[in-house]
Amino acid sequence: QGQLVESGGGSVQAGGSLRLSCAASGRTFNSFAMGWFRQAPGKEREFVAVINWNGRTIFYADSVKGRFTISRDNAKSTIYLQMDSLKPEDTAVYYCAADPRIAAEEYERAKVSLIDYWGQGTQVTVSS
Repeated sequence: QGQLVESGGGSVQAGGSLRLSCAASGRTFNSFAMGWFRQAPGKEREFVAVINWNGRTIFYADSVKGRFTISRDNAKSTIYLQMDSLKPEDTAVYYCAADPRIAAEEYERAKVSLIDYWGQGTQVTVSS
């Protein structure tokens, strides 16, 4: 079975930057879309960004547009989330997700409970 492992979280001040990575292993993830979600304390897990298999189709949540950039390197089976101009409201656990049944354009509306693959999460804390 496949596995997703996130890294790169940490604590930064507002206005700072972080780059998250999600390394995939155990099966071929390169042929389908992969995305990032986040969950703040007391809130539901929410969509952040998604990238299709070849990187040509990308969607972002409105709350991160213009500040976050998703990318992927299929040679390394890894996707990234570059987060700039961070705000305190970006504080959350960030999760990498993938499901061969879900197209990139469906990720934002997808039921979190039905997505097959999740990483363990990485904490991002932004202080004001």
